[in-house]
This record gives sequence, C-alpha cells and structure tokens, in this order.
Amino acid sequence: MTAEQHNAASQVEKPLRRAIDESKLAARRAGKPRSKFMAYVALTKPRVIELLLVTTAPVMFLAAQGMPSLWLVLATLVGGSAAAASASVFNCFFDRDIDAKMHRTENRPLVTGEITPREALVFAFVLGIGSVFWMGGFTNWVAAGLTAAAILLYVVFYTLILKRHTTQNIVWGGAAGCMPVLIGWSAVTGGLAWEPLILFLVVFFWTPPHYWPLAIKYKADYDAAGVPMLPSKVPPTTVGRQILVYGWLMVAASLALIPVAPMGPIYIITALVAGAWFMYQCYALVSRAKQGFSGTQLRAMRVFHGSITYLSVVFLAIAIDPFFNPFFG
Repeated sequence: MTAEQHNAASQVEKPLRRAIDESKLAARRAGKPRSKFMAYVALTKPRVIELLLVTTAPVMFLAAQGMPSLWLVLATLVGGSAAAASASVFNCFFDRDIDAKMHRTENRPLVTGEITPREALVFAFVLGIGSVFWMGGFTNWVAAGLTAAAILLYVVFYTLILKRHTTQNIVWGGAAGCMPVLIGWSAVTGGLAWEPLILFLVVFFWTPPHYWPLAIKYKADYDAAGVPMLPSKVPPTTVGRQILVYGWLMVAASLALIPVAPMGPIYIITALVAGAWFMYQCYALVSRAKQGFSGTQLRAMRVFHGSITYLSVVFLAIAIDPFFNPFFG
C-alpha cells in the first residue's frame, strides 16, 4: 500500500471508528439500569480503593497487637472505601478535560457522557460527607477528621493545585494516599503514634516508584493532555535515578519500623527480601532507561506491578507479625 493509499484509508477509518464508538455509547445509554450503576462504580476507581485498603487493615492489626474487633475493621474499611471513592469521583469531575485527551482515560463515564458532571458532583459530596460521619459514628472522630483531611489533600492539594503545575505533583500529592495508615491506627487507638507515622513515610516514598513507571508507559498521554508528569519533562535516566532515591528511602523507612514497633522475624525477613527484590527491579529499569523511553516501557510496567506486589507483601507481613511475636519473644 502506498503512502497516499494509507492516508486515504486512515481518513475513512477514523470517522468509521468514531461512528462505532458513538454507536456503542448510544447502546450503553439505552441499556439496562446496571449500565448506569457500573458507570458510577467506574467513577470511584475500584482498583485504587483496593490498594488503599491493603494499607488500612494491616495497620489495625498492628495497633491492636492482634485481632481487632471485626466490626471495627469492617466499619473502618467501609468508611475508608467511601472516602477514597469520593476523592476519585471529585478527581474525575475536575480532570474530565484531561481525561478526554488521554487514551488511558478516554472511556471514563464523564468523558463518554454516561454520567453528567452534576450527577458526579452530587455523588462525590454524598460519598465524602457520608464517609466522614460514618467514621465519626462508628469509629471515632480522630479517624473521621483524618478521613476528611485525606479527601481534601487529594482533591484540593493534588488535583486542583499540584497536578497541572509541577513535575513533583505525585510526590507531594501522594500524601493523600498515605492517610489510610493513620486512619486505620487511629480507628483502633483513638490517636497516633510513631508506628503509623513511619508507615506513612513508607507509603509516601513508595508512591513515586509506583506512579512514575506508569507515567513512563503513558508519556504520550500526559504530553497530549499537558500534564507535567516528571517522565514527560526529563530524560528517562533522570526519572530512573529519582525512582532509585525514593525506593531506597522507602526501604529505609520500612526497616525503621523494626525497632519502633517492635517487629518480629516475619516482618524483618519480609521487609528485607521484598525490599531487595523491588530495588533490583528499579535498578533494572535504570539500566534499560539508557535506551530512551521506547526501550523503557516494558521494564517500567514491571516496576509498576512490582510496586503493588511489594506493598501488598510488606503490609501482609505487618498484619501477620503480631500473631507470631509471642512465639519469638
């Protein structure tokens, strides 16, 4: 096929694809009520909620030094899920112009029109206000205050202030994602201590090595949307070095928990092995980064998925460790 024929075919294909997409959207709008329900669910970013809950429940086990009240755990997870969902819906509302320009997010309900901006805003406020009063009524008002702070950090500090204006957006904005460890601890104890503050730092330093690899993968999306994610503004080798710095700080923070809590052999071994494995993945990314962004994407996604595995394994060890400490003490 000649270049002219290829261009002609593309000109025909684009309107056809657009017509097919519009047809699919019309079908969704005319479908069963569950389609609307699932659109609301999609606004809440369920995968993000899952990750936040991974850091909430284990901290409650650590705070209780064993099994906390199952009702308290359930109430905290429900309230935390609603708060995270609220923050996500607000984010979708304010970022709908960006989402429309990015291939990764172009099918979000506010972009496709399945949910109107007004509907999304009402949904976000109901979830947010409901989560705060739920936490206040079923856990305590310290946890409720931290829940409100988490929503404000993500919506105002990250989405409205940082995201569009600085390459360090995900670093400082990531503080919102660290709040579940404080919420989980305070739900059990009614206050805070050094342990949750150290775990706050673990998640804080974990966020750049988790998110920047994803931003490498979707660099073209962020370029198109004009969002100044670090991989869109600096060479991949610079991104890799920054990931190494934050990765080592994350590992150091995880080890700092050992004498403070104190933690037993299960956590110690897990933190050391998981930290070494994840840092190996980060160094492999830096090595591959010398080839430029095109040669880095596959390795970047390994680091992204590896970061989720790392956090899940370390916090699972946090949950299990208190039950075995008596045997080693």
